[in-house]
Amino acid sequence: MANVAVVGVQWGDEGKGKIVDWLSERADVVVRFQGGHNAGHTLVVHDIEYKLSLLPSGVVRPDKLSIIGNGVVVDPWALLREIDTMRGKGLELSPKNLRLADNAVLILPSHGQLDRAREERRGSRKIGTTGRGIGPAYEDKVGRRAIRVCDLGDPRTLADRVDDLLLHHNALLRGLEAPEVDRDELLEALREIAPKILPYADQCWRVLDEAKRSGRRILFEGAQAAMLDVDHGTYPYVTSSNTLAGQAAAGSGIAPSAIGYVLGISKAYTTRVGSGPFPTEQENEIGRKLGERGREFGVVTGRPRRCGWFDAVQVRQASRITGVNGIALTKLDVLDGFDEINICIGYKRGGETYDYLPSATAAQAEIEPIYETAEGWQESTRGARSWADLPATAIKYIRRVEELIDAPVAMLSTSPERDDTVLVRDPFAD
Repeated sequence: MANVAVVGVQWGDEGKGKIVDWLSERADVVVRFQGGHNAGHTLVVHDIEYKLSLLPSGVVRPDKLSIIGNGVVVDPWALLREIDTMRGKGLELSPKNLRLADNAVLILPSHGQLDRAREERRGSRKIGTTGRGIGPAYEDKVGRRAIRVCDLGDPRTLADRVDDLLLHHNALLRGLEAPEVDRDELLEALREIAPKILPYADQCWRVLDEAKRSGRRILFEGAQAAMLDVDHGTYPYVTSSNTLAGQAAAGSGIAPSAIGYVLGISKAYTTRVGSGPFPTEQENEIGRKLGERGREFGVVTGRPRRCGWFDAVQVRQASRITGVNGIALTKLDVLDGFDEINICIGYKRGGETYDYLPSATAAQAEIEPIYETAEGWQESTRGARSWADLPATAIKYIRRVEELIDAPVAMLSTSPERDDTVLVRDPFAD
């Protein structure tokens, strides 16, 4: 049985939560390996809606072990609020079924202050962050001044870390004409939350190594998506971490060879939240129709998502970079009723054409899509659970998508409900 990494191959919001939840029934351990509480997954289980940000999707299943890996940046107050919210929905969460990597970096209130102050200063050139401090926390991690979960258990180290951090943070806040952080207040807040967080802390690399050696199936859950990757995405309109499948190993503390199958998640159309290039965006009635039918609003931010046609060039590029073995195609039902459906098969800029998304910011902003038109279908695909339930024209669309992205569709999602899924190939069986 293969261990499986699940990653988005567009700009996020592809429906990873449902797919991970569906796969978690077949897994023993579910690991979140990057990002922070700027990510959002919505799961619908027995008519109960769960909105998760930091917690792995496996928490909705009581017999699974969920792990927040070292590649995640963790706001401890947000984590405890989310745990309390999920308990209020009937989930049992404790250190028995939820572990937090003791070497994970913490997000502090000052990270959010810096994030929001810098976005405000950018004015019309905003990157479109959620303002929750994710980027500044990753900066501190790379700058070797971050506070980690394990530091909460060592009062002397914690005080020294706070001093080092605030030397940097308060200088930046002064420069941005924002209120500075009070050292004693921050230390007291961290000391107060430490006994609530530390019971979950563990050497998660060891837990995963033992799980691998004993043959337990591991599911690695990514946040955001490949085109928001800090290296390979639409820079600078990206997140602050690596979002590709390769990060599953580094962000959880397991060897790359332990990941046997990479499942990419893609909508049957395209969406994006916030600023940045979006070649197939439809700022018209088509875009509004996709947004309304797909209920395209950010789980975390509530911001409406920008909507457009499926971009085969972008998905193919993302799939190759992240090593996708198969695709889970979601929200096919949103395309029901369109007479014609456009698919982007290339880009043009001036007299040049591209079969890839260029790296340069100016080129990304100026490229225009080259479309191929596919026949739509009038029948409903919502709730389909087998190929036999799908209109022939919808199947034809799926097959064309497979050809254009050079990857097979392994799963098909036709509604937010867990069981409304067509399984073509079980990733865990590879």
